[in-house]
Order: sequence, then C-alpha cells, then structure tokens
Amino acid sequence: MIDSSARIHQTAIVEDGATLGAGVTVGPWTYIGKEVEIGEGTVIGSHCVIKGPTKIGCRNRIFQFASIGEDCQDKKYAGERTFLEIGDDNVIREHCSMHRGTVQDEGITRVGSRNLFMINSHVAHDCRVGDDCIFANNATLAGHVHIGNWVIFGGLAAIHQHGRVGDHAFIAGMAALNMDVPPYVMAAGHYAKPFGVNVVGLQRRGFTSAEIMAIRRAYRIIYREDLQIKEALVKLEGMIEEFPCVKPLVDFIKVSERGIIR
Repeated sequence: MIDSSARIHQTAIVEDGATLGAGVTVGPWTYIGKEVEIGEGTVIGSHCVIKGPTKIGCRNRIFQFASIGEDCQDKKYAGERTFLEIGDDNVIREHCSMHRGTVQDEGITRVGSRNLFMINSHVAHDCRVGDDCIFANNATLAGHVHIGNWVIFGGLAAIHQHGRVGDHAFIAGMAALNMDVPPYVMAAGHYAKPFGVNVVGLQRRGFTSAEIMAIRRAYRIIYREDLQIKEALVKLEGMIEEFPCVKPLVDFIKVSERGIIR
C-alpha cells in the first residue's frame, strides 16, 4: 500500500507488496522491493536499493547508492526468510549497506533510532545497534555484533564478529576490535587497547561530576589495580548502591563472552 501523499520519481521502481507511509519521498532510479515497509516522512535518495523483508521507521533520510535489506554475506545463508528492522530519525549516508539476519542467530538485524551512519559504513547480518550512535566513514560491523547507545565509531574502525561495545564508548579511527569494549571506555589501536574514560561524551550527555568521578574510579579498578576480572567485579559491585552508573559496567563484564579489552 502506498499512501497518496508519497512522492515517487517516475524512474523509481516500487514493487507490489511494498508499503510507503505518508510523505515518503523516493528519488530517481531507486528500487524498493516487496515486503518493504517505510514509515512516514522518510526521504530516500536516488539509486538506492531496498529489499525486504525490511521495516524502516519514520523520518529517516537515506542518501544515494545505499543498499538496505540485501541478502547477507554469510556463506551459511541459503535464502531463508530473514529480516531487517530500522528505527526512526536515522541518517544513512552514501554507499552504506545494512544486511538482513540469519537463521543461525535470531533471524533479524536491528538498528535503533537517531543514529548517523556516514559514507560507506556497514552493518552486517544479525547486528544490534542502539540509539544515538555515530559511525564515521567506512566504519564496519561484522556479523552478530552488538552496539549500545551513544557509541561513537571513528572512520575505518572495525569490530570482529560477535563483538560487543557498551553504552557511551568511544572507538577511535582505524581501531581494530577483537575483544569487547565496556561502557564509557575509549578504545584505540590495532588491536584496540583502553585509553581512559569518555569524559567529554559523558559531560555532553548530562552525567554529573560525581558520576564521572565514580566511573573513572571504576575504570582504575579494572585497568590500573592489577586485579583479575573477578576481583575487580567484587569492588565494582560495592560501588553500585552509591553510584548506580557503575552497574552497566558490571552487567556488561559479567556477560562478556570474548572478554574485554585490557
């Protein structure tokens, strides 16, 4: 179903079975396949390819030559019915690619809201991306990667499959992540190492001075006191009652399967 207020360029192809909400704009030479649902106010540039099953929320802006909802690059993929879901108010710049999931995972790739994906960034199959993240040019997420909220990925940074990055982390340009990055931590290098707390980011997001001091103290416990992880966790858990902002660190480390960068 196509809303009567949608504006579709005469050279665009919209297959039967696609759903376009109110005010959707589709640029020239763009292809939208069946089982694609696009929310109201979304603007799609020229020469884009969007395949389904894919659900795109409201007020997104997708620039020219983006490839959204394509079959994934996992060699185990055999044409199974899998999905891509994108939230609201994202900006997806030129040549970005986002692939559907695989049945080896939950069968769906999920992208949140208010994210900026700069030129040529890639979200592979079965990834989960939170809200309010920034991925600079050529940032690359391998399959099954989980990214939290308010994460910044520098240009050319890449993360190994099944890797995880916690809320408010900062990944420097050209970093190579083969281990998990806990919340609040800045990571840089090949392979990436920790380089302190993302203080500037936390200040911009309204964390108090006391909260930032507590997070920095937690960082020192993990990275400066020469403790085993289980020993560090005991000390961190003792801080949670007074400083709840430390709890995301504890929760993240406890479920890390690859281990955290150290």
